[in-house]
Amino acid sequence: MAYNEEDFLMLSGIEHFYFCSRQWALIHIEHLWAENFWTVDGSIMHERAHDKEFVESRGDLLVTRGMQVMSREMGVTGACDVVEFHRCADGITLSGREGLWEPYPVEYKRGKPNPSSGNALQLCGQAMCLEEMLCCQIPAGALYYGELHRREKVQFTSELRQEVRTALAEMHRLYERGYTPKVKPSKACNACSLRELCLPKLMKTQSVSNYLHSHLEDST
Repeated sequence: MAYNEEDFLMLSGIEHFYFCSRQWALIHIEHLWAENFWTVDGSIMHERAHDKEFVESRGDLLVTRGMQVMSREMGVTGACDVVEFHRCADGITLSGREGLWEPYPVEYKRGKPNPSSGNALQLCGQAMCLEEMLCCQIPAGALYYGELHRREKVQFTSELRQEVRTALAEMHRLYERGYTPKVKPSKACNACSLRELCLPKLMKTQSVSNYLHSHLEDST
C-alpha cells in the first residue's frame, strides 16, 4: 500500500506514540500542545541541529542537517537531525561527490538513554525513510544524548523495523478515525507536558478539545 502525501503523518510522532498513544493523539489529532522545560530545552537542541544549509565535508565523511525524508509505504514525513555519509566500497552515489557513500542517521536527544523511550523507533523510522528514498540498506545509526555529550549506536534489527511498521499502522488507524484513545494514568504522566490538558478524569466522557471548546463558550 502506498499513502498519498495528504495522508502522511509526522515521523516525530512515533516517539510520542510510544510514550503514550493518548499524548500522540492530543498533539496530532486534537492539535493540543503545551511546553515545559524539557520540551523547550529539547526544541532548542533540535533547532541547532536542523540547519538545512549546513553541509560539512571531512575527508571520507559528509555531514548534513535537517534533511527532509518521507516514505509512501509507511505514510510518514519528517526531518533527520543529522545524516552522515561515510565513504565506503559498496554504498550509494551522491550528486557532485566522487565515490560511494553509506548514510548514517543521527538523532539528537536532550537527556540520557532511556530503554522505555521511543528514541530508537524514531531513529529507525528515519533510516527506513532514507532507505526507500535512496534505494539502499542502512544497518545502523546513532542517538546523541546532550546530557551525556555522547552517542549510542542503534542497530536496525528486523524486530525494531517491525515495531516501527506496527506503530505507524496503528497511528494511521487512529488518525483516520479521529479517535483519541483512553489510557490509565501512570507515573509517566508527571513528566508529560500535556498533563494539565489531558484531563484524565474526563477521558470517559468527551474529547479534551470538545471539553475546552464548551467551557470557552460558557465563559463568553
